Amino acid sequence: MEFITILLPIFFVFATGYFVQKIFDFDITNFSKLALYVLVPFLVFRTFYQESITFSYFYITIYMVGLCVVIIVAVTLLSKVYHYTEKEKCALILSCAFMNNGNYGTPLVLFLFGAAGMETAILLMVLQQLLMSTLGVYYAAKGSDEADGMGAALRSVRRMPMVYGAIAGIICNSFDITIGPLLNGVNLIADAAIPVIMVTLGMQLAKMKPQIMDVRKLSAAVLLKLVAAPLIAAVIVWYLPVDPLVKQIMIIMAATPTAANTTMYAIQFQTDPQMVTSATLTTTLLSALTIPCVIYFVI
Repeated sequence: MEFITILLPIFFVFATGYFVQKIFDFDITNFSKLALYVLVPFLVFRTFYQESITFSYFYITIYMVGLCVVIIVAVTLLSKVYHYTEKEKCALILSCAFMNNGNYGTPLVLFLFGAAGMETAILLMVLQQLLMSTLGVYYAAKGSDEADGMGAALRSVRRMPMVYGAIAGIICNSFDITIGPLLNGVNLIADAAIPVIMVTLGMQLAKMKPQIMDVRKLSAAVLLKLVAAPLIAAVIVWYLPVDPLVKQIMIIMAATPTAANTTMYAIQFQTDPQMVTSATLTTTLLSALTIPCVIYFVI
């Protein structure tokens, strides 16, 4: 029953975005840009501005990169076994290797642990965005007909304002630079980030139309993302010298569904967008069943 009280508010907000989009058919691009380029950078700045920078950040980075690489290797091996094309392999990587810890994971951690878990959640969100802006773009471009993976990835990273928000927050924190009453304005903008990105995910789900596709590929994406990913994360964090709360958050974040942004990359580069869209929608819906199981075993 406790799981229902945790997940119900999250899915209620998703559903609100879903039905609002069905009724009004908004241009979701503008909402995504508002969240990604305005609200989230302020949230990231506030986190790094107020929280102490510790060595655990280094271990969290190892975890994020390690989890992503292990899943990519698993997909590569699976693709060899089933003789998938490069496009199919890259689409499967986009569907499995990148977690939705922004729209989904961060609100989930907030409901589960309150403010105590938000520092870790936001750091994971920033690192995930960096991975999607580099490895994600790389594989999306690699699976396209006109591959420009590394160049596209580098250009994408330069356009990520949350990176600059993190840098500004770290500088202000490290050199004791205060922003005085401006912090009240920063708080107003930062507090709007999570509700907006949650509503935006619901709107994105309303635009997705699952297609008839290879059940084997979709099943592989679901199993790797919702079952294998948290198990791999548990193995990785077992050896990391970080706080137990941080370990719990990292495993729960790994169990979140496919990142919604990967759908945009797949569409942009035409890397089997039907596969990525179906995986995003399916893992998001099935996560209502798998996330409570992960929480039960982790907490």
